[in-house]
Amino acid sequence: MIAEMAADRNGAEERVNKAYAEAQHLQEKLHDVITFVDPKEQLEHLPENGLMRGVPIALKDNVNTKGILTTAGSRILSNYVPVYDAEIVEKLRKAGAVTIAKSSMDELAMGGTNLTCFTGPAYNPWDTRRMTGGSSGGSAALVASGVVPMAIGSDTGDSVRKPASFCGIVGVKPTYGRISRYGIIQYASSLDHVGYFTRSIEDACVALKVLAGRDDRDLTSSNKEVPDYSALLNSDLHGKKIAVLGNVIKNVSNQETVRMFNDLMDQLKARGAQVDVYDFDEDLMRAILPAYFIIANCEAASNDSNLDGIRFGVREDGEDMAAIMTNSRTKGFGPLIRRRFVIGSYGLFEANQERIFRKAQKVRRVVVNAMNDCLKEYDAIAAPASGNIAPLINANEDQDALSDENLIAENYMAMANFSGDPSMTVPMGFEEGCPIGINLTCRAFDEPTMFDIAKAIEEITGYKDLQAEVK
Repeated sequence: MIAEMAADRNGAEERVNKAYAEAQHLQEKLHDVITFVDPKEQLEHLPENGLMRGVPIALKDNVNTKGILTTAGSRILSNYVPVYDAEIVEKLRKAGAVTIAKSSMDELAMGGTNLTCFTGPAYNPWDTRRMTGGSSGGSAALVASGVVPMAIGSDTGDSVRKPASFCGIVGVKPTYGRISRYGIIQYASSLDHVGYFTRSIEDACVALKVLAGRDDRDLTSSNKEVPDYSALLNSDLHGKKIAVLGNVIKNVSNQETVRMFNDLMDQLKARGAQVDVYDFDEDLMRAILPAYFIIANCEAASNDSNLDGIRFGVREDGEDMAAIMTNSRTKGFGPLIRRRFVIGSYGLFEANQERIFRKAQKVRRVVVNAMNDCLKEYDAIAAPASGNIAPLINANEDQDALSDENLIAENYMAMANFSGDPSMTVPMGFEEGCPIGINLTCRAFDEPTMFDIAKAIEEITGYKDLQAEVK
């Protein structure tokens, strides 16, 4: 779809304006936009050529946009207007993409629900009683509802891949360093990835070609050559080896999800793939979420220490500098963020670093080593992206937070943030009229293999260009 749009030079203005109007029309139902971006000036300066010429897109609101409000979903940044563009904004503009919206997100990208944005929750296009997942839920909803064919997200634990499952679209977290993070409001620097959403694998290939590449302003970005992912795309699975993450399968209580996943694996086998169940150490799998929680919160407490009402952020009155900072942070952050900063600060206390923060980092290394061992033998690791469809927003939380279903089946995808390996979610099926996805993780910089397997899945399911009818 993106390639077809880019080729339709005469229809660019009409297409973008239609998307802009549709985003505004659906806002009351989906609440997925924080700031609308008038496309008029961008349309006046479209490049003559580009892989995304005249394609309407949305940016997660933690992406800096020069002269345009960028809040990261937090009240404390509700007055922040950047003076520069993120690297990916420059790349997208050069490719001809037109930004029409800055999308809703969990506050400072911390969360998996998209319920904590200071403007209120985003709603799932397939069933507006349900959450989109987070933290990139607004971008996911804009793609799933058909407003835009591609939207930017960020993924620190599963913040692109879980919303992709809940919204029935493709969600890609490329290899750490594949896409520059310059100009992205950080959460946890060692875990953060720029990611994105599309409604087809072909569009995912085009998007990564545009976004990827070295950026000297981000020293973690890779010098590796960016291949032509579209030209390499091939859904032939002969010779491909897929490891089914057995720890996840046995801890998903919803047997319809398990059945759907196993049926899909059988069809991958029929297309020539070798599919084996592969079990990681169960205690190690249980340790992923706690280790992630400690590392992410410690890094966030450090990264966001400048959001104090003095250097950045909405300033509250106080009798002295300490009072101003305390009042600004107390009123500027929601309760979830305040709790996370307390945990992160505690872990960074000198007396606690070795027994808390450093220990979590050691667990991370053991997880990465286990993944590397698996990926020496297999081309991909596969499992359901979630055990269930998107939860109802007002449902009572009845899942035991310390259960293996929560620790392993619902939160294992953070392991790919630990390792930096490429990981993506694609639609797998439907339950109760709502989508659910499958997750794939491959070796570092082996996005071509990941896209190949995902393309085969897309061909098997027929779930290409899924689009929700918003009611």
